[in-house]
Amino acid sequence: MKILVVSHTYIVDLNCEKLRELANLTTQDGSDVEVTVVVPKRWRPGGVQNKIIEPEFKDEGKFRIVPITNFSENNQGMLCFGLDIAKLLREFRPDVIQVEQGSKSIAYAQLIALNRLLGIKAKMLFFTWWNLPYELKFPISLLEAHNLKGTDGIVVGNQDGFEVLRDRNYSGPMRIMPQLGIDESIFKPRPQPELAANLGIADSDFIVGFVGRFVPEKGLMTLAKALEGLKEHSWKWLILGRGPLEAELKQWAKDAGLEDRLILVESVPHDEVPHYINLMSTLLLPSETTYAFKTMTAAGWKEQFGHVIIEAMGSAVPVIGSDSGEIPNVIGDEGLVFPEGNSEELRDRLRKLMESPELTKMYGQRGYQKAMQRYTNRALAEEQLKFYEELMQPQRQQAADSEPSPNQTAQTA
Repeated sequence: MKILVVSHTYIVDLNCEKLRELANLTTQDGSDVEVTVVVPKRWRPGGVQNKIIEPEFKDEGKFRIVPITNFSENNQGMLCFGLDIAKLLREFRPDVIQVEQGSKSIAYAQLIALNRLLGIKAKMLFFTWWNLPYELKFPISLLEAHNLKGTDGIVVGNQDGFEVLRDRNYSGPMRIMPQLGIDESIFKPRPQPELAANLGIADSDFIVGFVGRFVPEKGLMTLAKALEGLKEHSWKWLILGRGPLEAELKQWAKDAGLEDRLILVESVPHDEVPHYINLMSTLLLPSETTYAFKTMTAAGWKEQFGHVIIEAMGSAVPVIGSDSGEIPNVIGDEGLVFPEGNSEELRDRLRKLMESPELTKMYGQRGYQKAMQRYTNRALAEEQLKFYEELMQPQRQQAADSEPSPNQTAQTA
């Protein structure tokens, strides 16, 4: 099976591990899998990473990364490609084309058109994280309608996104799974005594952890209020990241007399994040839904997945999350969930773990087992291939039906 995946996401090599695993699989009939990943030749991510990235061509046998000339260097929806994408399609002739830029993507419309014009007859899929209802105006409404009509299947990152697409009148096959998995060789339980000593963390300290942006929608001030009511317990709050709330967090700690309990670490390289997660007694993701944000086509934000949750699970660190977006579905029964924005309920969940090492260990082990079964790159690659094969079954059956049986062949001969 030949699979073409198109997305700016894969300009970061670390993000390609699931697709590398996909290229190492075989189909149910024993055929090899080949994966070619199309990325833009030039991309400016914005934010902290505000520099142009120019990915290189890579050929690893059954897995390739191919940079293609692109228009728009920092807008997912406006991204589209030059004529070299047509040349690649003619040469590779994929069985499946998956564009991971959402339902309103120009790149997806472009690939649908080229698939038809070149007579490739690949199954067309897109991936989306979007999980809030929206209304579209012309011409964006026409673009999405065209894309949905030309779609054979959708991989959606969360349950809310699934429901949104059903409301958009898409009735075809969908599979709920995240875009990226975890590398179990990196995110795994590993004691970090030297790092703990450097940060002034004692063995008796219960470490409440957070990894992410310091912004209001991540619920950091709700967590601060919850911790303020647990002064009688020996805890420290380890937070990794950066953002506009940093000054407010430091002022809160000073006003509450908790400066010695706040450990704030900025700009941790991605490959060092697992070391810090392994210091945590629990990892928190207290996200809060907001409607303060607006884009060209929608308004609002709620947690689309919470990738740091599965990173903590892979490290056997128990997790606590709010009920914003996909968080409760990711955690399930393998951790604790509280109503978003409710500091008293969050304090209750924290107290349970602080006062019960056995419960903390149990949730850590449950989360670890779930991560290994469902969220490794290998597990997601297997799930993705299974979905592709389900989409290909009618086509394969039709091809088999059109072939003469051995008896028919003999009669013809």
